[in-house]
Amino acid sequence: MKTKVYANARAALDGVVRDGMTLMCGGFGLCGIPENLILALAELGVRDLTVVSNNAGVDELGLGKLLKTRQVRKMISSYVGENKEFERQYLSGELQLEFNPQGTLAERIRAGGAGIWGFYTKTGAGTVVAEGKEQRVVDGETYVLETGLTADVSLVKAWKGDKEGNLIYRKTARNFNPMMATAGRVTIAEVEHLVEVGELDPDCIHTPGIFVQRIVQGSNYLKSIEQRTVRKRSAA
Repeated sequence: MKTKVYANARAALDGVVRDGMTLMCGGFGLCGIPENLILALAELGVRDLTVVSNNAGVDELGLGKLLKTRQVRKMISSYVGENKEFERQYLSGELQLEFNPQGTLAERIRAGGAGIWGFYTKTGAGTVVAEGKEQRVVDGETYVLETGLTADVSLVKAWKGDKEGNLIYRKTARNFNPMMATAGRVTIAEVEHLVEVGELDPDCIHTPGIFVQRIVQGSNYLKSIEQRTVRKRSAA
């Protein structure tokens, strides 16, 4: 049986990434992002990407690397506030942006992975979010039709995975990763710890291996924090 395990991030991307594709990238800020896969994408130089991600990291880190090298044509996101280059490219017309309320973005990805074409939500009704979209009034409340999202390739990051692609996420890194793993035609997972099949407790698995086509053990994680907040010392 063909193995799902690849020697490194670049090998895992080989043959499945191309110019003009739609890509999902897990993580929230810099938490739970597939650092090695993003770096390999930058090195490969694929361009004109449409990227679905909650945000685009920060300048120089995470997806910010791909913005710096002008590899991203369009972002489908909910937040851009930590990335000055993202803001600059959008305001100058260099980057297309499809804004989504954060919960709506999460549900669009979940719906795409579940094979649900679309759904109605009250979120965004009466705002610019609803412009150009079908709306329906039910029991006196206005709902907006949102469509599910899928991608050619999903890149996700997990704490631990086995050689069949079963994944366990750790704490806050269990953000957009699980739903994106289901919504990619090809899902590539990078993990901090790669173990043999049977070593994971089945009750603890968040993403079953059936959703994962390729897996690679990452290395040299920075795990940067975009906004480090500490308690202030007392005057004494």
